[in-house]
Parts: sequence; structure tokens; C-alpha cells
Amino acid sequence: MIDLYYWPTPNGHKVTLFLEETGLDYKIHPINIGKGDQFDPAFLKIAPNNRMPAIVDHAPADGGEPVSIFESGAILLYLAEKTGRFISADLRGRVEVLQWLFWQMGGLGPMAGQNHHFGTYAPEKLPYAIKRYVDETNRLYGVLNKRLADRAFVAGSDYSIADMASYPWTVGWERQGQNIDDFPHLKRWQAAIAARPATVRAYELGPKYRSEAPMDDEAKKILFGQTAKVLG
Repeated sequence: MIDLYYWPTPNGHKVTLFLEETGLDYKIHPINIGKGDQFDPAFLKIAPNNRMPAIVDHAPADGGEPVSIFESGAILLYLAEKTGRFISADLRGRVEVLQWLFWQMGGLGPMAGQNHHFGTYAPEKLPYAIKRYVDETNRLYGVLNKRLADRAFVAGSDYSIADMASYPWTVGWERQGQNIDDFPHLKRWQAAIAARPATVRAYELGPKYRSEAPMDDEAKKILFGQTAKVLG
């Protein structure tokens, strides 16, 4: 059994995409990031960066005590190694998966996240910041589109954790100020992933937890006003 500490954000979706693909037994523990669940001391023992997702694997491969993992990329890599799925077994194929997983973690996710923040949530609309992150998101979409011009998936012919990491950060293309038709190979890739039954199941989980009500000022304060003091 895997305990999944989750909220339906792009990073949360990464893990449910994997779990639904593999059929691993898991239980969701909602971490409502708009209400401050991520600062609960019990959660911080699992995820010291006070961010979800995080997991606890109660049946690790070594048969020992439960293993806890935070950071979505680390979780995907752990689960891929645990199951032997969605990462290549050979050296060169593994490198392809890992470099694109790290590309998403270090580039696409943070840049698109700042795009969301300054374009949607920031109390003051700063044209320079908005343009900076919209343009950088556009550049990264271009990198991904070029990569997909001659292959079905990010790391080659096989669907992998590199795709699971990147896909959730591209489905909000319109909100990110992008025109998906400018990126035909990325658009084709998106459609292929969206059609997978596991993807459908993973995204069906979201509405069970997320309210459709707009984020209020208190939630914004919790999410965007964090300093070291919140860790106690």
C-alpha cells in the first residue's frame, strides 16, 4: 500500500498518472494547500519542504520499514524503479528519461508555475514579470515541440515518467498565454496522453477534492506568503 499525500495540481497529477498506469494499491490523503494542510507537523515529517505530493511506501522493495519520499520527480523515479516500468532498463534509454525528467523539474514546472502566479494570482499585474514568464514558457514549449517532432514520446517510442512529469504542466496552455496550434507535435503528444485510460482516471480524481470556488485572499496568503517562520 502506498499513502499518497495529494492535491489536484500539476505536480499532484504526475503521481496519480503513474499510480493509475501501474495499478499499484494506493490511498489518497488530501493536502488542502489553500487551507494550510502542508504545514501540519505530521506532514512535515514526510515532506520537510512543506509541499505536496509526497508518498509513503509501506511495501518497499527491500522489505524493510516504510519509505517516505517527497518531490514529484523523486517520487516518479522511485516508483519507476520499484515497478521496473516507465523507465528504460538500458543505460542510454535511462539517460534519455532522466535528463527530460530533470528538464521538467528544473525548467518547465518552475517557469510555468511563475507564469501562473504572475498572470493569475499576483495582486499587482506586473507587465515585465508576466512577459518574462509567458515568453520563457513559450521557449520551453518550443523545446518540447522540437523534441517530439521525430518521436512519439519525450524519451523515444515508449511512454515514460518524463512524459508523466511534463504533461500536467502543458494542459494549462491557454492559461499560460500559449497557442497550442503553434506547437503541433506537442499538441499531438498531449492528445495521445489524454486518451490513455489511466490519464482519464487520474484527472477524474481532481474534482473530488478541489472546490471550483475562486481562491480567496486567505488561501493566497497561505500559499504565497510563506517564509521560514511557517516551519516553526
